[in-house]
Amino acid sequence: MKQKRPENLWHPTYWPTFLGLGLVWLINRLPLPAQHKIGRLLGRILMCIAKDRKHVADTNLSLCFPHLSPKEHNQMLSDVFKDQGIAMIESGMAWWPQPEKLTPLGDIIGFEHVEKAQAEGQGILFLSGHFTCLDVTGGILAQHMRFDGMYRKNNNPVIEELSKKGREVFFEELIERGDIRRLVRRLKDGKAVWYAPDQDMGMKLSVYAPFFGVPAATITATARIAKMSKAAVIPLSMRRNDQGRYIIEMLPPLEDFPTGDDVADATKVNQVIESMIMKAPTQYMWVHRRFKTHPKGKAFLYK
Repeated sequence: MKQKRPENLWHPTYWPTFLGLGLVWLINRLPLPAQHKIGRLLGRILMCIAKDRKHVADTNLSLCFPHLSPKEHNQMLSDVFKDQGIAMIESGMAWWPQPEKLTPLGDIIGFEHVEKAQAEGQGILFLSGHFTCLDVTGGILAQHMRFDGMYRKNNNPVIEELSKKGREVFFEELIERGDIRRLVRRLKDGKAVWYAPDQDMGMKLSVYAPFFGVPAATITATARIAKMSKAAVIPLSMRRNDQGRYIIEMLPPLEDFPTGDDVADATKVNQVIESMIMKAPTQYMWVHRRFKTHPKGKAFLYK
């Protein structure tokens, strides 16, 4: 049986968390290039000690990029963990928000698609994915427009409390991941909502659709939300470039979506997310079990 975490945030159980967060806070005081350098070092350490996550990422890359040579595969795996390490440091910039420092770090492309939808009174469903720099880019985007964010409660209550307070500074409203009614209501009111349907949630509300050519349990909610809300579905990608700047790119709204065919719509969603991933492949959260659901059993591909 899984042991219940103490409710008291000052319990000794959480002292290591406070220590880690304190180090991140100190690192966030450094120039951005220094933060990234420390993040890459942290990523190399994580790759050595987080064996389970390494196995998951290794499996995902093998499934999605089977054409890579062993040398290319190992380099990509190493870069994935370096970007994960950077993400752990970057998150602090959003958790201890300093908007005046975030704004100059980002470049926004395609904002005219948002302006057009807003001028027409449409809600906006930002179709995105779980990229390593989503916290910091969310903070940057929030300096240009108000929008809501979908979130999942963190298992660690200290991190949950800190990250939620930080995100509340940037987001107009935080919507719990399963609260589809609230999401649709906000879209009907003309609001914009960040939404990422790229995780395996089981087959209850999903269909199998290809993700990098591999059948993946893909939720059908994206199409249902778009149909009910009449919102513009605008793909939103985010990445860090080689110069350390953050690129937030908005693409034209999806056309002829939804079609009414669950598999076709889920396939379209996956294709959009794939195209965003390919702009910076190692900055995607490959440490998640994207192919957890399998006809031969849960996590069959990760055994």
